Amino acid sequence: MRALLALTLMCSAALAQAAVQTREIPYQDANGDRLVGYYAYDDAVTGKRPGIVVVHEWWGLNDYAKRRARDLAALGYNALAIDMYGDGKHTEHPQDAQAFMAEAMKDPAAAAGRFDAGLELLKMQPNTNKHELGAVGYCFGGKVVLDAARRGEKLDGVVSFHGALVTDTPAKPGVVRAAILVEHGGADSMVTPQQVDAFKAEMDAAKVDYRFVTLEGAKHGFTNPDADRLSHGGHGGPDIGYNKKADERSWADMQAFFKKVLK
Repeated sequence: MRALLALTLMCSAALAQAAVQTREIPYQDANGDRLVGYYAYDDAVTGKRPGIVVVHEWWGLNDYAKRRARDLAALGYNALAIDMYGDGKHTEHPQDAQAFMAEAMKDPAAAAGRFDAGLELLKMQPNTNKHELGAVGYCFGGKVVLDAARRGEKLDGVVSFHGALVTDTPAKPGVVRAAILVEHGGADSMVTPQQVDAFKAEMDAAKVDYRFVTLEGAKHGFTNPDADRLSHGGHGGPDIGYNKKADERSWADMQAFFKKVLK
């Protein structure tokens, strides 16, 4: 009886210790700018596992982006929420977010370099399988991961959630390596129908393996539970809103997608 009790306690202790682990990792881009990554993995998973980069919304590397890294870790992936703005900065004010985003994107090569620095950091983690890699992005981050795919990053798959679709560097045949999944809100006023049509035409012309999902009734920002609060809040917020059904559907789509492209 005592032996059984001891074994039960040992198993309970092991289960308590086996959980999603997180830590912040400082790193630099090619220009020497200080960046802060948020790394998450499940220590109950043994051996190497696929790695997924998470790119934040235009708000910056906030708690929501970090939560998504933990969610991915709970699915068995190594996840790194990267920093596109520097010093891990973030905001809840649209004017600041717009300024941060404009600064980050004014030099496309530097923006690509920041993504690359985050991807390399993820690959350096000892339990990451650097031959099985993906990326997910939200809003601004959706554009970042789509542009990474467009330029031929060595990724197996990328997922854009309510991401911007326009680009100055359209995909070309034979360049895109990654399969692409786009989860788009049907009521997204920040992405025009013309931009949707242009994106699909771009992907078709480049013969990209992609899937475009339109979630009816969902606004921009539909995955973020804070979107309703951030849409007003007394400082002229954007036309965004949380949609639980679209959030759950798009997350399920992502899981099926990565199960397919990350062997």
